[in-house]
Amino acid sequence: MFDQPASDWLRDSVRDEKSRGVFRVHRRVFTEPGVLALERERIFDRCWLYLGHVSEVAEPGSFVARKVGGRPLIFNRDRSGAMHAFFNSCPHRGAMVCRERQGRSNGFVCPYHGWSFASDGRLTGQPLPESYAPDLRGDPSLNLHEVPKLAEFRGFVFVNFDGAADSLENYLAGACEYLEIVSQHGEAGMEILPGSQSYGARANWKLLQENSADGYHANTTHATYFAYVKARDGAVLNNYVRGGFGRVRDLGNGHAVSESVGATPWGRPVARWIPPWGEAGKAECDAIQRRMAARLGEERAEIICKGDRNLLIFPNLVVNDIMAVTVRTFSPVAPDRFEVEAWALAPKDESAFMRDMRLRSFLEFLGPAGFATPDDVEMLELCQQGYAACSAVEWNDLSRGVLDEDGPAPAKQDELQMRAFWRRWHSLMTGAAR
Repeated sequence: MFDQPASDWLRDSVRDEKSRGVFRVHRRVFTEPGVLALERERIFDRCWLYLGHVSEVAEPGSFVARKVGGRPLIFNRDRSGAMHAFFNSCPHRGAMVCRERQGRSNGFVCPYHGWSFASDGRLTGQPLPESYAPDLRGDPSLNLHEVPKLAEFRGFVFVNFDGAADSLENYLAGACEYLEIVSQHGEAGMEILPGSQSYGARANWKLLQENSADGYHANTTHATYFAYVKARDGAVLNNYVRGGFGRVRDLGNGHAVSESVGATPWGRPVARWIPPWGEAGKAECDAIQRRMAARLGEERAEIICKGDRNLLIFPNLVVNDIMAVTVRTFSPVAPDRFEVEAWALAPKDESAFMRDMRLRSFLEFLGPAGFATPDDVEMLELCQQGYAACSAVEWNDLSRGVLDEDGPAPAKQDELQMRAFWRRWHSLMTGAAR
């Protein structure tokens, strides 16, 4: 993978000098092909990766096909209702047995040679079976192969390609608290809405993880959006008041959150009213919060209804619980290219009005044609282009707030959430942690 001098370089690629208030990352980690190859081996092959939401396979026979960690998978329920994650590859000659993105089926048929499989993965048919030795008829090794580990937490389903990996809940650590919050938005549960947003960028995947909870860039990069919101709603945002706009938290195992309560200018379908929603919208928001308070308590209802959260789950899942709930994953294609897929998550029992507001928000801010995502993609691509000069300008600086990160509430514009990611990344990449 790396020769010895390169391995020495990788060990020194993150400089974490808390006593001096310094944290830096070498820019070669965004450009070296060998780094990406090692990330696939030590991160994507060993960490829990988001597969989907239980609502996507709610009924027996339902399935979703997607790539996770670079591997094609089938996420489904069999006829008895049991949930599975299969590698989407025929045990015969390797062709994908499922070519549809989603649907319902009691089984899968390989388009290459016609081998058929039940929804529980069992091989059920081979053309010309008499040509095979008797021991190969019904041989379990010829069933669809399941991912070594599959687990669910509060509706969020993850896979792990390492059969010896720790449990999902231990892996999620402090992120469990925030997935719990998201799962409690709806009295009748949560569901992924039809459709998704798919796009890519000419930049390294780690840049999007950094950007996804970076409060420091908002007023500069997204100035157009905030000007639009102010003109539309009369809202004012001042997120440079240190300590007055929220906090960031290290949640363990590379996970982090950036959160605030009552300090952002947009409305939330659960359930923060803004004037354009009118008096009927205000009455509905008040009713949602009253019901939530009766169900979960006043304090919890206030956090859910009036708060905003950008949750980062290492290595590549982001749950943006802001003006809508966006579940977003991204995967490296090359050192300078990543792909993104995002879905809207919503309460099952949401009214038609609030559903409409949610979908508008899902498209308006974080969508590939929205206000924020094109801005972000442009900035990440500019960073990647700038790394062509890394032989002369070697280090990214992530030192903002280092001296305060052990305090009670690191500021939302600090970079603690990025340092949490990089500390875990560095530990896994250098073999200091499994």
